[in-house]
Formats: sequence, C-alpha cells, structure tokens
Amino acid sequence: MKLRVGVLQIDISTGDRDHNFRKVKDWMASFYVPSELPTAIVLPELWSTGYALDRASELADPEGTETAAFLGEIAVKYGVWFTGGSVLASTRDGFVNRAQVINPQGDLAASYDKVHLFRLMGEDECLAGGNKTCIFDIEGVTAGCVICYDIRFCEWVRTYTLKGAQALFISAQWPTARVDHWRTLLRARAIENQIYIAACNRCGTSGNTRFPGASMILGPRGEVYFEGDDGEQFAFATIEFDEIREAREQITVFDDRRPELYSLKQDW
Repeated sequence: MKLRVGVLQIDISTGDRDHNFRKVKDWMASFYVPSELPTAIVLPELWSTGYALDRASELADPEGTETAAFLGEIAVKYGVWFTGGSVLASTRDGFVNRAQVINPQGDLAASYDKVHLFRLMGEDECLAGGNKTCIFDIEGVTAGCVICYDIRFCEWVRTYTLKGAQALFISAQWPTARVDHWRTLLRARAIENQIYIAACNRCGTSGNTRFPGASMILGPRGEVYFEGDDGEQFAFATIEFDEIREAREQITVFDDRRPELYSLKQDW
C-alpha cells in the first residue's frame, strides 16, 4: 500500500481568515501536482487565524464548520484528503484547537481537539482541552492526528500506535527558539513507534516570535524523506507501508514490550 503525503508550509496572517483562506486556495491552484496515489495534505496549526486567542470570541469558527466547508470544496476539486491543519473552533464546552480531517468527497471524516494545552502560549486559560484520540482510515491505512505540543508526550503517541495507527499527521506552530526539540522529538516518535510521520509547521513571524518551518516527513526508522527550510513550501513524499512491517520484523519493539512492568503501581 502506498500513500502520498504533502505538507503545505505557509506563513499565517494573524486574525485574517480571508487572507489565509486565499493563500491556501492559491497554493493549491498554483503548486498542487495531481497523482494517481491517494494524497493526504497537512496544514499548520491554527492555519486560518493564527494564535489570536485574545480574539477568540470574534474569530472562532462555530464547531469549525465554515473552515471544514472551505477545505471540503478544495478536497473535492483536487481529489485529496486534508489530514490536519487545526482551526480555532467554538463549541458548547468553550473554544478548542481542532484538527480537521476532510476526505476527497468533501466530508468532515474526523476531528481532534488538542489534548495537551501549552501553558507558555496561554492555551490553558483560553481553550478547553480534548479528551480522546483521533483515529481514521485513509484508503485502508490507519492514521491519526495530533497537534504541536502533543509530541512531547510519548505516551500519547504510543497510544495511537497501540490503536493501530501507521501514519501520524501533525500540525504545529513551533518556534525557531526550540526547533532542535522539534526535529529530535519527531524523529524519536517515528523511531520508537515505527510509524510514518508527516508534520507541518508554520513559517514567518507573529509579533516577536519567529517560526522556522522545518516541516518533516519521516519513515518508520526515522529516515527523513523531506525537511523544509524557513520559507513557504509545498512538498510531497510517497510512503510505502510494507516498510512498517519490515521495520517491526527487524527490531521487534512491539513483541518485546513488557507493559505489566510499566504501571506506576509496580512494586520495585
């Protein structure tokens, strides 16, 4: 089984949804290359509004419906999946940072509310945290979505793998100041779980914060299929899922686990 994954690494105009919508539409029109393979595209975290959490009451999309409809039209036009790219959404429980999975028929196939809220950006004060994984099927491939800070929690990504995820799609606004952490954590999550990772980070600046791009597509041994620079880019890689089976047959991490010893209740 093969799947083509793409990362659409863009700068984001904070608080200007119309501008960001036009940018995604223009990039697809100008740079998308059709393929016979199923294609999944990842956008950055909060790609439609940026980190304008102080304006959430003004900018949040009710349940993310407007943004999902916008991506749905593009998905139908080009026959692609959007597997992440999170939006600021309003719900009955408050505002959430929500990744959206849109299928080629233009339907919202799944969604994920960011579980681990980043206190340094004040997310815990403005947003309601999610409480479940996001597992979905792409043409027979079991995949999942997480968002930015989530990758610091190895237990969370392992939970996805134990539920069968073979590919993990990640949206982020990860700053230049910690770009080394970004690269190291992504490779570690790919290697320890023996999965594919497609991670899209924004570039550009917001206030005094710079963002490095550095989006990555990684294989189940940590091999780097693509790493972005610090500018806007649209890049693709073809991933082959036989590589996961071969990696796990060679280094039998999942056969050698001893979860009965991992409980904090264990008497050492």
